[in-house]
Amino acid sequence: QVQLVEYGGGLVQPGGSLRLSCAASGFTFSNYAMNCVRQAPGKALEWVSSIGRDGTTYYADSVKGRFTISRDDAKNTLYLQLNSLNREDTAMYFCGKARSPYSDPRSVAEYKDRGQGIQVTVSS
Repeated sequence: QVQLVEYGGGLVQPGGSLRLSCAASGFTFSNYAMNCVRQAPGKALEWVSSIGRDGTTYYADSVKGRFTISRDDAKNTLYLQLNSLNREDTAMYFCGKARSPYSDPRSVAEYKDRGQGIQVTVSS
């Protein structure tokens, strides 16, 4: 079955960087768009970024220019590089797999499978 496991979270100072990884198994990774969403305490789930099967990337305005999403299909792994972090980036981050090879990468409704999440805390 589909398994998504996030790595690389932790505590970082404002202005710092982290790289999140999402190891995927149980499906043909290269055939599916992937995304990242986050949820801060007391707030709704927020879409962060998506990457299509062809590597086309999409970003929320709040992270554009600071975060970079990428994928390594040979390693079945999704990456999210987080730079210039600020306190508003503190959240649980989840990777997700699109429902279908033909899903619109930008449509959050198309993502039904998610990892367990990993905490990113930005604090001095």
